[in-house]
Amino acid sequence: MPAYKAPLRDISFVVNELLESEQLYQTLPGYEEATADLMSAIVEEGARFAENVLSPLNQPGDEEGCHWTEEGVTTPKGFADAYHQYVANGWPALSASTEVGGQGMPNLMGIVINEMAGTANWSWLMYPGLSHGAVKTIEEHGDAEQKQKYLTKLVEGAWTGTMCLTEAHCGSDLGLLRTKAEPRADGSYAITGTKIFISAGEHDMAENIVHIVLARLPDAPEGTKGISLFIVPKFTLNDDGGVGDRNAVTCASIEKKMGIKGSATCVMNFDGATGYLIGPPNKGLNCMFTFMNTARIGTAVQGLAHAQLSYTGALMYARERLAMRSLTGPKNPDGPADPIIVHPDVRRMLLTQKAFTEGSRAFLYFLAQLGDIVDGGDEKRAKAADELLALLTPIGKAFVTEAGFESANLGVQIYGGHGFIREWGMEQIVRDARISMLYEGTTGIQSLDLLGRKVIGSGGKLLLGFTALIDEFCVANDGPEDAEFISVLKAYKDEWLGLSMKIGESAMQNPDAAGAAAVDYLMYSGYVTLAYFWARMAVLARKKIAAADGDVSFYEAKLMTARFYFDRLLPRTLSHKTAMVSGPDNLMEMPVELFEL
Repeated sequence: MPAYKAPLRDISFVVNELLESEQLYQTLPGYEEATADLMSAIVEEGARFAENVLSPLNQPGDEEGCHWTEEGVTTPKGFADAYHQYVANGWPALSASTEVGGQGMPNLMGIVINEMAGTANWSWLMYPGLSHGAVKTIEEHGDAEQKQKYLTKLVEGAWTGTMCLTEAHCGSDLGLLRTKAEPRADGSYAITGTKIFISAGEHDMAENIVHIVLARLPDAPEGTKGISLFIVPKFTLNDDGGVGDRNAVTCASIEKKMGIKGSATCVMNFDGATGYLIGPPNKGLNCMFTFMNTARIGTAVQGLAHAQLSYTGALMYARERLAMRSLTGPKNPDGPADPIIVHPDVRRMLLTQKAFTEGSRAFLYFLAQLGDIVDGGDEKRAKAADELLALLTPIGKAFVTEAGFESANLGVQIYGGHGFIREWGMEQIVRDARISMLYEGTTGIQSLDLLGRKVIGSGGKLLLGFTALIDEFCVANDGPEDAEFISVLKAYKDEWLGLSMKIGESAMQNPDAAGAAAVDYLMYSGYVTLAYFWARMAVLARKKIAAADGDVSFYEAKLMTARFYFDRLLPRTLSHKTAMVSGPDNLMEMPVELFEL
């Protein structure tokens, strides 16, 4: 397994130079302390924790896995100790509100720390990773008593949180769920049902686990309109807020999985467990989207993390592995062969990894900043940021995880046969990355959300909000020195709008048109979105080179990677465009009975 080394220079570039975070946070009430110096200190300390504590546990955790007994789940050796260090250092509270015991740092800082921790050891990050969503859900929808009882312990990390949605007979179609919530005389509810695929549903790290559970009230209407949301703690609370008796919620088993084996994925039984309603009855799905949107951006970070880790290992190997000679003559004349990094095809793979990794980092950090504007901006500014988040979150979740999985596979390919061997750790990255395209909504579900709800459903309004941002950038940089990027980006922006209108019109005639186009539409949208961020990075890098400002070689690499992205990766949109406009008939005309084995 490659030892994790945090890409501090690139993180600093995105946070401080590209996104000008200090300037932004000086305009957002509550974030004024987020100076460049303080943010850099936080990032450097987080890098040390990720590199020195979490990274060494990654491959051993995969090999050992978790252990289930009737008494509970034991995590791999070292995981619990690492979590206790994490809590002692205050990391769970970093970006939580000071009103509930948090440090009040921007969401951006939380995303940066999670990227580093997750790249070092994604399985480990799964345990504290969902707590942030639980905090957000209770903050936004809980009553005063619920906030008082649960938030401080969740924020400080003494307790962790989960979300319990999925049942064996229903995955993304939550309207089919059967878990029941029977009201009791004391105002609580008896929760009965079984949930599956619950990440960190049971473990030995924290003294309590707060489950956020979807269930149906006795008089609930059918479908998604009849779902309510409940807090169900592993241990009920005493009058003083401390941990009390064990609740009737147990882990029946843990899944045997392809990857993230150090993370306990649990089957959870609720046998009349005591739960408490959050938000209005039958509005649970609306409340849960607070949790789900947070989790979707967190899952997008997984795509970035696996792309980064695979690139780290692949680059190290490509520099050291000797094989054959360069087609243009020996580059290592004193050795028996040249390092494989001199070969064009290895360069193709490395640059694909690098372009996806650095482009995704800029994109996801931008999304984190939008979240901070939603939380701290004035009403008009917050509304615009929220609309951008609504459009870009499904692109971030689906496209970045797809790109991350491609990058993980390329890492194995660069190693050749050695990549298939367990000891190198590259195959683990592929196995760990695969789930990212499934949980928190598959790529297909995210694509339907993007095209159906966000683009067509808003009459194009949300998309126009983002393309206006692209227009503004292009107008501001419409000189000959940047034309190689700006002219191409403008053309793609116009084509994106035209394709959106064309598919929307087709969907009005045949609803299957949207479903048939959705994934290709999302991937097209993802490539254009990353093109916007690569154009921004290229323009900034060119200006830095012209001014001889800072590490010129770093900016030259940015400019070269941007050209690679525009020349080699952005043209993939052509195949997605051709597929999406081909219509639904080539998918739907075959009768079901003709699908034969």
